[in-house]
Amino acid sequence: MRHFSDQCLDMACSILGHHIGFLRDDGTLEPALGEHTRADEPGHVAFAIGEFCRAAHVLELEGCDLVDSAARVITLQAFSDEDAAGVGHALLGLLTFGPSLDRNPVWERLVDETRKRLTEYCRSRKAHNGYEHVYAVARSVARFSLDLSKKDDTGKLIDTFLETIAQGSSGGFFDTADYGKSGLYELEGVQAFVFLRQVLQLHVQSGLRERKLPSLRTFVDRYLRIIPDLVRSDGLGWTFGRNTGIYGQMTLISLLLQALSDGWIAPDKVSTYYDCLKRLFRYFFTTYWDAEHGRLVVRDDERDIDVQITSRLANFDAVRSLSQWARLAHNLPVSAQLPLPSQAKIRGRYVVFNKNNQGEQGVFLYQDIQSGLSVQLPLLSGAGSGTCGPQAFPHCPGLFDWPVSHYEPILLPELQFGPHRVVPSFYGKSCVAGLNGPGCFYFRYQQPDLIDYEEKIVPGLGSCKVDWTFEGGHIRCVFSFSVKQPVQLDGMRYVLAVAAPHSLLHNPASLTQGPEGLGVTVIKDDFQAEWAQPRIVTDDPEYRTYTGKIHYLQVLERKHPLQMRPGREYRLELELRPDIRTIEEHGL
Repeated sequence: MRHFSDQCLDMACSILGHHIGFLRDDGTLEPALGEHTRADEPGHVAFAIGEFCRAAHVLELEGCDLVDSAARVITLQAFSDEDAAGVGHALLGLLTFGPSLDRNPVWERLVDETRKRLTEYCRSRKAHNGYEHVYAVARSVARFSLDLSKKDDTGKLIDTFLETIAQGSSGGFFDTADYGKSGLYELEGVQAFVFLRQVLQLHVQSGLRERKLPSLRTFVDRYLRIIPDLVRSDGLGWTFGRNTGIYGQMTLISLLLQALSDGWIAPDKVSTYYDCLKRLFRYFFTTYWDAEHGRLVVRDDERDIDVQITSRLANFDAVRSLSQWARLAHNLPVSAQLPLPSQAKIRGRYVVFNKNNQGEQGVFLYQDIQSGLSVQLPLLSGAGSGTCGPQAFPHCPGLFDWPVSHYEPILLPELQFGPHRVVPSFYGKSCVAGLNGPGCFYFRYQQPDLIDYEEKIVPGLGSCKVDWTFEGGHIRCVFSFSVKQPVQLDGMRYVLAVAAPHSLLHNPASLTQGPEGLGVTVIKDDFQAEWAQPRIVTDDPEYRTYTGKIHYLQVLERKHPLQMRPGREYRLELELRPDIRTIEEHGL
């Protein structure tokens, strides 16, 4: 893995060298065109610089004093409005330069007022909920490791964090929701454990790290077990929920390298996870790396990322990740000679995130090696984001695409009742998955109450049943609606998005639609909808995906009212036979 380690460090050096010039004298970052800065960006920059210096054993890059740069952004973060993420990252960035303040080069550059401010932040024991709890752990590690307190709360805080996870999920997955919401089982859950492992690595006492790692492993193992079913043949990783794209790749790579480094992978599974690691990195490298300019392209005219993520933030986070990968991979054994174990050609499983009286949430994973079809069908909250990422349709970029920051009912019927636009997503009851026959998997769930696209339950209106069937490269879906009292349906629509990969940055092995498209057949339609003329959205910036551009939408819709009656079931049944090709085969 020495070659991989060197490649990661070279990429980190290139990205940092390209982006350090955007750092102004006051510590702020010059934003990319059309973007705005974030309150926590200085902290992320500090942590990125610290991890790079730690991995590369340098304090200067292309004539730029990295210690001075770190001091500037840490100072800015210290005097910004308190931001848990920003301060947490800034303190860790300071700690990467050494736990002894007398010999810490960044601390020496800070003025007394900044030192006092950081000391106050460190000594603060403010409680945080949800994902922000990991920043309380980071503050505790910095407080004790920098000798700003003789009392170490790190172990207690980690125990509290893990107890909260166990209480919020019957499946042992991290619900990152806060402020009264629940069911947010997204990529942030994995990021929390990756971040905690990085934090513990910086703790001055290795003994505490060794005592707490087994507790973390209990929960991390749940994510590790689903990775082989998440990672597509071309290396695409986590795709559902919010903030995926490049972060879906980086987070899983970090998790795998940490697990392999700590010896958390069983010997008979090591080859499988090494293979996943190679594919994840290959996709990351070919899809996002702009070698000509030495940067990662996450937002341009053809692709997008979630609105709260900036291009600068993503690139500095990549510097931090790549530097950590370089260190972790340096001592890992070479895996080229490890044989891959045989795997089923068709796999399907339902992963339960949480199940209680209010409902059930999870994700159905399906892969067919022969056709190449690989889908992730989530049933989880999106915290009312009103975007497509958390919607309950088969996520398969290249075949079934969706806009990053704009809502459309992709592969789902949207029923409009007055001000309510309901979609069969976000939660379910009586969720079940199984086999209908050899190689034919099904996933079914019910919704006793309908829910709108902003995740607001519409009580007393109606109910819904959903049935997905996957056989080879074919999909059949049945949506059955019923109402509890006579009501007028004002409209219905069902949307297919036809996208293309990025014109320059793409993995040749990635999936795309062939000339026959998605091969959609409407088998039964009690809504009597009709296909509208394709809606061209090529020039609309809201229709960018994480990887490419949506060019037009195919919409099945009913525009005039329908009087729905109780006691009757209204069904929409469709079959999809997509023409599955790779980009290389399709000649794009």
